[in-house]
Amino acid sequence: MKYIFPEDFLWGAATASYQVEGAYDTDGRIPSVWDTFSKTPGNVYKGHTGDIACDHYNRYKEDVALLKKLGIKAYRFSIAWTRIFTDGKYTLNEKGINFYKNLVKELKENGIKPVATLFHWDLPQILQDEGGWANRKTAEYFVHYASVMFNALGEDVCQWITFNEPAVYAYVGNLYGTHAPGIKNLEITQKTIHNMMLAHGETVKLYKNSQFRGQIGITLNLSPNYTDSSNEEDIKAAKISEGIWNKMFLDPVLKGKYPEIILNMDFGKNMKNIIKSGDMETINQKIDFLGINYYSRNVIKWNENNPLKYDTVPQNNEKTAMGWEVYPDGLRVLLKSIKKDYGDIPLYITENGAAYEDTPENGEIHDKKRTEFLKNHFIAAKKAIDEGVNLKGYYVWSFMDNYEWAEGYAKRFGIVYVDYETLQRTVKDSAKWYAEVIKNNFTEE
Repeated sequence: MKYIFPEDFLWGAATASYQVEGAYDTDGRIPSVWDTFSKTPGNVYKGHTGDIACDHYNRYKEDVALLKKLGIKAYRFSIAWTRIFTDGKYTLNEKGINFYKNLVKELKENGIKPVATLFHWDLPQILQDEGGWANRKTAEYFVHYASVMFNALGEDVCQWITFNEPAVYAYVGNLYGTHAPGIKNLEITQKTIHNMMLAHGETVKLYKNSQFRGQIGITLNLSPNYTDSSNEEDIKAAKISEGIWNKMFLDPVLKGKYPEIILNMDFGKNMKNIIKSGDMETINQKIDFLGINYYSRNVIKWNENNPLKYDTVPQNNEKTAMGWEVYPDGLRVLLKSIKKDYGDIPLYITENGAAYEDTPENGEIHDKKRTEFLKNHFIAAKKAIDEGVNLKGYYVWSFMDNYEWAEGYAKRFGIVYVDYETLQRTVKDSAKWYAEVIKNNFTEE
């Protein structure tokens, strides 16, 4: 069966600055929290860092040529705040700004739409030293940084994304401490959430008031929450998980409030003391689209002894190299629930993909599992469109293998293989298949 997508459907690929750029001390770039975290022994697999990564900073023309060859229509990249100011705040670094100007120019000349993310986790370390996102002033610095980038690239970037996965940055970085900045503190986590949301709202307001012609939104990592059983406690547990991971970010952006279920728990009680008058109105700016990063679902059961009152239940289904369950229909379910709860806002899948073990054979990479993964998720997306969801585009994660945060270079998500010794790029079978999907605008079972 053929699954034909709408004519104007936007097929893209995504990366992030710290994961691909390298050139960590080049042209005035200052250290980020990920430079610090990755260089602290014990934090990252085998002590891997993003110092070189894919060397995209020096090889961006080669990479853009590859994007064009594959027929990819939009490239989602992130801007490294650490390249834009030498003090993280106000002292401009023209060389850093010029890199992104040149990248955007190269994309446009090759017929590829530039999609820019302003924050993909690489906060300048100098700002972390002043409290990081738990410091409300960081939101002010962010809005200034955004204004600089809007003025530098405003008319050439078709879509702006304020934040990538604020939930992961808040929880994994500041509550669990397994990502940068490596903190384990609930109050810091709460302040981090609120100040990022505030910075998002102020940035959207600034962009809209500046009369730029592009679109602006935010990208959230979202998963549907299934219950382990039909008993009431498990249903409540799934609602808590939904509240913490999904609604804690969806609700303030789209409804102007944090979810009551979380504010009434110990986990969220202090939020009421952090919110200042007018904050929620600021956060609740009208966005042009919502970006969704989807990788898997959560299956939840009640656990009285867990401070959050729930556990995630591992499933026996097929898993990726990250240990994540392969569950394509969760994407359809998620998209439909967003339409039901938040209305007909335009949606984009800003990340979806899978890590698998890739072994080159005679200069080729036959990554059949990744191709199957993407195909089945594309089909789930098309089913959601057929059921009335306003899905406008799909960015595969990732354009190329890269630095996978705390997993270092051990996990490969790319549709293009990167040899980390030579930095040579090799197009995988999944990329060849994706190029055909884009060309024909359909996939089939």
